[in-house]
Amino acid sequence: MANTKSAIKAARKTIRLTDRNRGVKTRLKTLRKQLDELLAKKDAAAGKTAAAAYVSAMDKAVKSGVVHKNAAARGKAHAAKALALK
Repeated sequence: MANTKSAIKAARKTIRLTDRNRGVKTRLKTLRKQLDELLAKKDAAAGKTAAAAYVSAMDKAVKSGVVHKNAAARGKAHAAKALALK
């Protein structure tokens, strides 16, 4: 258990930020799965919309520090490549 005031505050902050990060990562995974499903169905129009939503969410996650910028770039590149192939 934390002994100092700053450590107690840091522990509270960690819990709050962990919850936020978990929600963001879950949303990213859901968006990626939706994109993959639409690409498997070969639905181009819906696929582009889903890809835009995924890329936007990924950029927001990078901005808030939940995802590393290189990991986001890699994920966005995979999505763009999959969209170009379909």
